[in-house]
Amino acid sequence: MKCSILIPSWNNLPYLRCCIESIRKHSYFEHQILVHVNEGNDGTKTWLQERGISFTESSENIGICKAMNGLYALADCEYIMYMNDDMYCLPGWDTALAREVAAIGHANFMLSASMIEPRDTGNAAVMVYDMGDSLETFNEQELLNTFRNLVHHDWSGSSWPPNMVHRTMWDKIGGYNEYFSPGMSSDDDFAMRMWKAGCRLFKGVADSRVYHFQCKSTGRIEKNDGRKQFQTLYGITQNMFNRYYLHKGQPFTGELKGPGFAPGFWFKKWWRAIMK
Repeated sequence: MKCSILIPSWNNLPYLRCCIESIRKHSYFEHQILVHVNEGNDGTKTWLQERGISFTESSENIGICKAMNGLYALADCEYIMYMNDDMYCLPGWDTALAREVAAIGHANFMLSASMIEPRDTGNAAVMVYDMGDSLETFNEQELLNTFRNLVHHDWSGSSWPPNMVHRTMWDKIGGYNEYFSPGMSSDDDFAMRMWKAGCRLFKGVADSRVYHFQCKSTGRIEKNDGRKQFQTLYGITQNMFNRYYLHKGQPFTGELKGPGFAPGFWFKKWWRAIMK
C-alpha cells in the first residue's frame, strides 16, 4: 500500500530532514514523498534536489491548504497522506495502516496515525511520552526501544495528521478548502466535507505511531480565525462536530451515526441560532 505523502514545510529543514529520513528508514512500503517549500531560504530546495524528492514551491508562505492542493497535482498513488514536517515516523506505522485499509475493503474512510507527544494537551487521542520537544533534546534511540510499550486504543474522529484518504474521496470533496488559508481548522473542515460526502468511518489507528514535536511550524504563522469560519459555514461549532459527530478521541466502536437525538447537541444548536 504505497502512499503519496504530502508535507508542507516552511523554512524548517532540520525537522523536515528528520521527518523524511524517518519515513525512509521505518516504512515497509516505498512511498512517494512530496514537499511544498514555503519561501525555502534555509536550504530546503537544495537538500530536496540532492535527494531526488519532488516539490512545489512558493516565494512566500501560502499555508497548508494551498500547499496541499498544489502537491496533490504531483501525487501518483492511490492513497493520499497529509503529514507535518515536525513528525517522526516509527517502525510499523505504514503496515498498521495497510492492515486497516485491507480490512475496510472500500474507499470511503479517513484514517489517522496516532501521535506521541512530549506534553499533555488534554487530547485523548494522543499518547504522552516525553522523548524531547526539539531535535536537540530528542532521545531517538530510547523512543525506538520503548514506543511499543505505550498502551493505547484505536480511537474515533480521524482528522489530525498524519491522516490518509483514498484519492477518490479527495477528488469527491475537492481537497483542502482554501477558505481556511493559511490552515487553522482546515482539518475539521476536511473531515466535515468527508462526512457530507457520506464517510462514516473516521478511525485513528493505535498501532500506527508517529512522534510529534508539537507546532514547530504552525506556532510561527499568522493564524486565520478558523473556529469562526467553521461555524459560519456549517452552523455548528467545531467542538459540537468533534463531540457529537466524530466522537473525537473516544475509543473506536465502528462507523459513526451523527448526533441523533442527543439533547445536548440540539439544545446548543437551538441556543446558538437564537443568539445570532
